[in-house]
Amino acid sequence: MLKRLLILITLILPPSVAAQQQTIVVVGDSLSAAYGMAQKEGWVHLMAIKVKEATLPYRIINTSISGATTHDALARFSAIISVHQPAIIIIALGGNDGLRGMPLKAMKQNLASMIQSAQTANADVLLAGMQLPPNYGRTFTRQFSNSYRQLADEYGVTLLPFLLKGMEQDLALFQPDGIHPLNSAQPMILENVWQHLMPLLMVTAAPQ
Repeated sequence: MLKRLLILITLILPPSVAAQQQTIVVVGDSLSAAYGMAQKEGWVHLMAIKVKEATLPYRIINTSISGATTHDALARFSAIISVHQPAIIIIALGGNDGLRGMPLKAMKQNLASMIQSAQTANADVLLAGMQLPPNYGRTFTRQFSNSYRQLADEYGVTLLPFLLKGMEQDLALFQPDGIHPLNSAQPMILENVWQHLMPLLMVTAAPQ
């Protein structure tokens, strides 16, 4: 199905539009920064390869930084938009906020501010959610996960409920710390992202 959609996008684009390359920016933490592996093995780089192979009119910019919180990302978000002028922004943040027990209210406000800034710049947003280990308590983990749905509903953005969907029960997919996926798991992350990114690609790439 996804392959057919890729072909469809390519076919509907006239040469003049296909040549007008747009930018997809990823703003994330270590899960998007290829932590513990070569950059070329990370899911963001794999996405860039997939886009290129499909001859889609996009370039991928990865601004993810290991250890980043939503507060850290918000501090440089305006500059990211100004420099790269993205058509699509993938926001994959919050994991470090949750693991450090930071207030959910602050995390939500930081994410909301980034979403609002992106929308003001006419960029489409893909919000990638995270989940916390059960030892953080049932109430906190539920509220944490629900925060992403609430933001997506409030601002009308595309939601990937869990960046690591399908991996959470298989420790063999993770590095020894049990938090960061191995290089062999990166295609799975890409698949999770790609399923939710495809509709945005069709919208932003379509002739105006």
